[in-house]
Amino acid sequence: MDSILPAALVEAARRVVAANLAAGRMITVAESCTGGLVAAAITEIPGSSAVMHTGFVTYANEAKMAQLKVSEDVLDTFGAVSVAVAWSMARGALEATGADVAVAITGVAGPDGGTEKKPVGTVVFARAEKGGDPANVVADRRDFGDLGRGGIRLQAALCALELLLPDEPTSV
Repeated sequence: MDSILPAALVEAARRVVAANLAAGRMITVAESCTGGLVAAAITEIPGSSAVMHTGFVTYANEAKMAQLKVSEDVLDTFGAVSVAVAWSMARGALEATGADVAVAITGVAGPDGGTEKKPVGTVVFARAEKGGDPANVVADRRDFGDLGRGGIRLQAALCALELLLPDEPTSV
């Protein structure tokens, strides 16, 4: 298949589409640092319209609040790159769309924007499922290191795609 995306990303998306099609699930993604890369990978796969419901690119905090109903208090208290914000993004995407599963990604792709506590390469993921217990937070932080902006975004997209597989992931 002709694609401008890396082969590993397309293959991961192919698995996500096939597995969610077999499970009869619709998916949505809420992306920040990946800027739509996860949605682009999924929609690269023929037949993805049977499983892809919506993709949100909420790069600015204002967009996270307006489109995904992330609380300004949560953003101010924990910062955009936090488990609390990623979880709020995933829950907001799920509620806004009615999809079966939502994955959210927020992080610091660099080359600027890192801090001592959240250096470049810090990415946080969350997954929310329809009918899931909102108190059961499924989220994780990964520190990829400074792989360069493209490398961080690619690794984040690959992790997000793993979270979209129907089987319970062992880790992000």
